[in-house]
Amino acid sequence: METAIGIIAFFVTLVGLLATLGYTGYLWQLDRVAQKRAGGDATIVRVKKRMPVALGATGIAALGFLLTLGGIAPDIIGIILAGGAGSFSVKQLGQANKDL
Repeated sequence: METAIGIIAFFVTLVGLLATLGYTGYLWQLDRVAQKRAGGDATIVRVKKRMPVALGATGIAALGFLLTLGGIAPDIIGIILAGGAGSFSVKQLGQANKDL
């Protein structure tokens, strides 16, 4: 039973971590493109406001991923942390795509 929960926790937290990294990478890419274009100042300001939240979500997902190295209780906590951070990042990515 512990092995099954560990495997599920690994994959859920991995997906959550990849989602947060995708959101952070998207913002980073927008920032780089906006810096190279004339008139990209408004985009740079918006991206800089969103970047700390994206990095925080990535940190939380990484913590959740690391918690999967423990027993059943840390696995469940890791699923909640990384899954929640990943879900949050996907929603924020859609909002950033619409706004920026």
